[in-house]
Amino acid sequence: MRAARLIKMVLLLQSRPSMTAAELARELEVSERTVTRDAQALSEAGVPVYADRGRAGGYRLVGGYRTRLTGLHRSEAEALFLSGVPGALREMGLEDAASAARLKVSAALLPSLRDASRTAAQRFHLDAPNWFKEPKTPALLPAVADAVWDDRRITARYRRGDDEVVRELEPYGLVLKAGVWYLCARVAGGGSFRVYRIDRFTAVDTGEELFEREPEFDLPAFWEERAEQFARSILRVRVVVRLSRDGVRRLPYALDSLSAREALADADAPDDDGWVTVALPVESEEVAHAQLTALGPEAEVLAPGSLRERFAGDALRLAGLYHRQDDV
Repeated sequence: MRAARLIKMVLLLQSRPSMTAAELARELEVSERTVTRDAQALSEAGVPVYADRGRAGGYRLVGGYRTRLTGLHRSEAEALFLSGVPGALREMGLEDAASAARLKVSAALLPSLRDASRTAAQRFHLDAPNWFKEPKTPALLPAVADAVWDDRRITARYRRGDDEVVRELEPYGLVLKAGVWYLCARVAGGGSFRVYRIDRFTAVDTGEELFEREPEFDLPAFWEERAEQFARSILRVRVVVRLSRDGVRRLPYALDSLSAREALADADAPDDDGWVTVALPVESEEVAHAQLTALGPEAEVLAPGSLRERFAGDALRLAGLYHRQDDV
């Protein structure tokens, strides 16, 4: 533990002109007294750490000293490619590896480039969760992430409806979608590839057995295909709707954008009033009612009749509310 801290201290000093004892203590998560002892240990080991006294003082490396301890470990290199998503790194338990990787890269850069990480962080930030939803990190995510990095089989117990199921899985990759973590895995023994929500896992046992990855497996392509299949699988009801010009423009924002665009592409030419009739695939009448309500008077439901009756009832209630308001 101390050896790793001493290396980190050298890398910190190599990446900056000087640092105070308080700054080093904060970065290394130790006391200032420990920083003093570590600096003395480095000096005795031949690392030219020099302490400037006074108000503007601090620790620095003299004589242009540069350590060769900048080689990245595999986990650090992998984490570095995810360093733009700090929340995801933290949830997977990779924050320390990414921090070490960034320090090593910073130490290896020319002085003129050492502010690259800071300037990049001020220009790009990824906020993955949806608005108005409190993201919850699955407790078993770090264990699953470790198995993904190591190509190690897991035995997972997860909720499926009211039951719990146990599966032996080969974890291929993790996906963070709208604040929800998913595992793309293959059922052990040459089974099919499937997608699991990690927050439905109730137990994960990581054994010592490794698995051999399919070299052709492409995580982004696999996820895109499965996501599209899932979206289409839940769109089981068809709704026929007339849309005004403004309704056509707003439709992709009210419904699934892919389904909306495909429905508009298959629609006939506008009628004499400029309205377009489309057949929309939706999850259910309940969902269609909620989604199409957002279009207000820019949409008229033609079928099914039960949904049209619901909108007609909504219109009468709204008219009653606003007429009563006018009488006040």
